[in-house]
Amino acid sequence: MLAALGLFLLGWFAWAWLRYPSDRSPEGAYLRVMSAVNRGRAEDFFAYIETPAQHACYTIRDYRKRSRERVLASYPEPERTRLAALYAEEAAAPDGADIFALYAKRRGWVARLRRDLSGIAHVERRAERATLETVRGTRYPFRVRPENGIWGLTLFTADLVAEAERAARDDELIEKASVDYERAKNSGR
Repeated sequence: MLAALGLFLLGWFAWAWLRYPSDRSPEGAYLRVMSAVNRGRAEDFFAYIETPAQHACYTIRDYRKRSRERVLASYPEPERTRLAALYAEEAAAPDGADIFALYAKRRGWVARLRRDLSGIAHVERRAERATLETVRGTRYPFRVRPENGIWGLTLFTADLVAEAERAARDDELIEKASVDYERAKNSGR
């Protein structure tokens, strides 16, 4: 009896695995996003956002890390403590996926997706873009990533690219201010 049940479960898992759509289709990418959202792990669907969004996450991390180091090296108190704390989480992130998870948590992206996720009703494809419509009527935009053929959700790209640009501007200002602080410190003021 147990052997038959085990064989049945093994067969069912093999059948489900073989029928699971590839992530080289919008349906497969969506199902992987949905699985990660159901587990509450945004970092698990980092591979299924589009390339510019992924690059933005790494850019944010790199700029925040550099800015924080510069602040700690040359800013006076209380600005040093305030800015170092502000950038600490992003600067300490080991990977772009961790940055994505931070923003997903801060901005409520996983909760938003969890409310809207449902089965796939229809997929409309046009060249490298696709729009997946769920049974609930929510539409999700995807774009194929030319470097690997995996489809990436484009929902977060604009926010992440804008945040990367903000991190770059902040870093430039911090660099200029730190030069001024060091000059004032060296001149004895």
